[in-house]
Amino acid sequence: MAEEPRGSWFGFGFCGFGQALGSGRGRQVHSPEPLRTPGAGADVRRVSASWSYTAVVTRGGQVQLSGAADGAAGGCRDAWASEALLVVLRAGRGLGPGPELQAWAPGSALRGEPLWTHTLVPEAEGADGAGGEAQAGALPLLPGARAYVSPRPPFYRPLAPELRARRLELGAEHALLLDEAGQVFSWGQGRHGQLGHGTLEAQPEPRLLEALQGLPMAEVAAGGWHSVCVSETGDIYIWGWNESGQLALPTRSLSEDGKTVAREGEASGLNEGGPEVRRTAGGEEGAPAPFIALQPFPALLDLPGGADAVKASCGSRHTAVVTRTGELYTWGWGKYGQLGHKGTTSLDRPRRVEYFVDKQLQVRAVSCGLWNTYVCAVERGES
Repeated sequence: MAEEPRGSWFGFGFCGFGQALGSGRGRQVHSPEPLRTPGAGADVRRVSASWSYTAVVTRGGQVQLSGAADGAAGGCRDAWASEALLVVLRAGRGLGPGPELQAWAPGSALRGEPLWTHTLVPEAEGADGAGGEAQAGALPLLPGARAYVSPRPPFYRPLAPELRARRLELGAEHALLLDEAGQVFSWGQGRHGQLGHGTLEAQPEPRLLEALQGLPMAEVAAGGWHSVCVSETGDIYIWGWNESGQLALPTRSLSEDGKTVAREGEASGLNEGGPEVRRTAGGEEGAPAPFIALQPFPALLDLPGGADAVKASCGSRHTAVVTRTGELYTWGWGKYGQLGHKGTTSLDRPRRVEYFVDKQLQVRAVSCGLWNTYVCAVERGES
């Protein structure tokens, strides 16, 4: 898998199931706190968080679960958490030719037998990179970049040979793929504009984002129903659903202090009891509402001060971006503290997380769960 940078990890946001997120006290952490790692001095390689549990992978090959799902296992190269499925990439258990992909029920505590396994043969890992080295990618993209994992059957989904994937991200209903040339492809449901093709239609197969052709991208991120990509020059492009300001565009739900009214047939999100149906209220006396609910085309977003971005991650309805100078900006839905700003719930514009500035820390990576955020940072000046 692609190596996450070394550093100390911090967490903030929803921890109602006891996720290893900062102190873990109460239902939420509103300001970044050092991550409670599995074992003293554990060197965390990757954090993958779903709604109710978190998977932490160490460089020693240990995966540790916390929250509604718990348990641990060794010999792991990578792990990817979703509510429906926990996927781990482990060293082969037998005399097979390659590592084994395992799909587990999150509540299994990684005990017994997995729901499904697939051995990755050397050909699947590929020798297509420079110098004949196998391509690397984090789950749900598989080593070799020729297939990916889905939380719904079929779990193993091959990619067309012409798609030379570098990164793949899954949202609630859609997928984004970044290829070796920096082009972006999307597919899946498009009813919230999250595919970026200018329509609300579904796309069953990967389709090139024509609006971004000629603009090589370095990063992609998929939220619940929105999408983000970062260009090689540090520009941010964002599109999809803006219900909570996750596109950094004006939204009625924030202007009305988050008041919503239920309507059948509208977008659903997760809540503690299951699906939640929400829709913002209409304008008074039929007047046009001064907000943007959907943005079906990629739109350029400027960070304060013209900062360049290098990394991005999306939660269900919030967005986080790391700048070239190691600062973290967040915006969108923040009810549980997932934005990292004390005294703030939701934002429809990027705001710098001052904790890392005050602590003289340089952010190197960010990984959003549905309702929380994990950050890797080092002391400024540290190589």
